[in-house]
Amino acid sequence: MSTTYSTTWLERTSASTRYASGLIWKYWDAFQERRERQKLRAALCDLSDRELMDIGTSRGEIDYVASNRGIDPRGIRSGIR
Repeated sequence: MSTTYSTTWLERTSASTRYASGLIWKYWDAFQERRERQKLRAALCDLSDRELMDIGTSRGEIDYVASNRGIDPRGIRSGIR
């Protein structure tokens, strides 16, 4: 007598486990990014108006700068060309 077992349930389980772990990592990364934005916003809020002017931003631009760290709010590219 011969018995064969199907591994379809195992394949489905591993696929759903990969999906769930990928989803958890995605939310973890989003959580970490949000915390970084909050830290940056707090650090910028602690600066004086003069210090903000020195780095080329104003108090009204703090939220924008914290949310879009890679974008220069003045539209000028920073750094070496």
